[in-house]
Amino acid sequence: MHLNAFLMPAGHHDAAWRHPSSGADRATDIAYYQELTRTAERGFLDSVFFADGVAIRPAPAANVAGGLEPLTLLAALAVVTERVGLIATASTTFYEPYTLARAFASLDHISGGRAGWNIVTSGTEAEARNFNRDTHLDHAVRYRRAAEFVDVATALWESWEPDAIVFDRAAGVYADPAKIHDVGHTGEHFRVRGPLNVPRSPQGRPLLVQAGSSEDGRAFAARHAEAIFTAQQTLADGQAFYRDVKARAARHGRDPKILPGICPVLGSTEEEAQRLADSLTELQVLDYGLEQLSGMLNVDLSGYPLDGPLPDVLPSEDQINGNKSRFTLVARLARSEKLTIREIIARLGGGRGHRVFAGTPEQVADELEEWHRGGAADGFNIMPPVLPTGLEDFVDHVVPLLQKRGLFRHEYESTTLRGHYGLD
Repeated sequence: MHLNAFLMPAGHHDAAWRHPSSGADRATDIAYYQELTRTAERGFLDSVFFADGVAIRPAPAANVAGGLEPLTLLAALAVVTERVGLIATASTTFYEPYTLARAFASLDHISGGRAGWNIVTSGTEAEARNFNRDTHLDHAVRYRRAAEFVDVATALWESWEPDAIVFDRAAGVYADPAKIHDVGHTGEHFRVRGPLNVPRSPQGRPLLVQAGSSEDGRAFAARHAEAIFTAQQTLADGQAFYRDVKARAARHGRDPKILPGICPVLGSTEEEAQRLADSLTELQVLDYGLEQLSGMLNVDLSGYPLDGPLPDVLPSEDQINGNKSRFTLVARLARSEKLTIREIIARLGGGRGHRVFAGTPEQVADELEEWHRGGAADGFNIMPPVLPTGLEDFVDHVVPLLQKRGLFRHEYESTTLRGHYGLD
């Protein structure tokens, strides 16, 4: 299976910053992220991944509200590691294809072929207001722009043929101009001549990752993504998503790897793991959880009783212009289990809709194996609830069990991220 470490400053639980073992006070300390990435590499994980948004996170009084820009951060991680992949989020709504293609090609050179791009369209009005817009682009328009964006970026990465650099000092020839090509793109959203001013990188282009699960997101992933980060709560839901996206991708002659997110709360005993989970719930700041839930559901919940149900005024998915799939997941979870608002906040604390599982290393390994062998996952997006301890525990205690079961590598077999995934 493939394993990616999804890193956040304090960890994935929204109360992790209050836990004494978290690194929340090191949110802008490059040495901290270098330590985390070396831990992931010690466990032979495929990659580390940094999410990103281009607006301050909600409720800055109650959680770590900012951090480092991921492409800049990954360049600093590349020079202290050798094999682990480095995946950064960048938005097709607020970048330009040439700028992004140049940055990722540079990262791929710096890292020796370990760059990956998590493609997002961005989902909040706050982000739009930081980029000359009063409102966000319509959801469908964002995905059309994203599809064109990826086509242009790919053409730019391929604008240098693999043998374009001749480097003949005696003849005075650095590169063969016949092997460096204009892109000449004119489309709905972009006009780009090219070629890129960075020579072809070690991988040719970065690994392409995508995380949307809406109808538009699934169609986009089937056409473009090579790895898909997704969120399902149950094995049955994971299997249904896996079958659907694999079938869509097959129609394009493709087979992306699907990696559901899981937040493993680990303890040496089941009771110890549950105590950690309970302690994090007790540390939650309800105002933060309420603002986060309101954003997910596109409804201001501040006037509703915490111990009452969700109001009946929720919009339908087709009325959501942000993250449609997360809205549907949260609304369905709340209604199917008849949860109060307080209970929903507690359930979402560890993974914001991703599966949270508390148990021993053996139980976590069992869970991963069941999903992997059961046709729900090609691997997992590991989301430690508290960092650095959650990642250290996973690498030291879960990875060896997966290795013993023949489910995970004992050493790296490739030097590139695309190689880790078995891609050209």
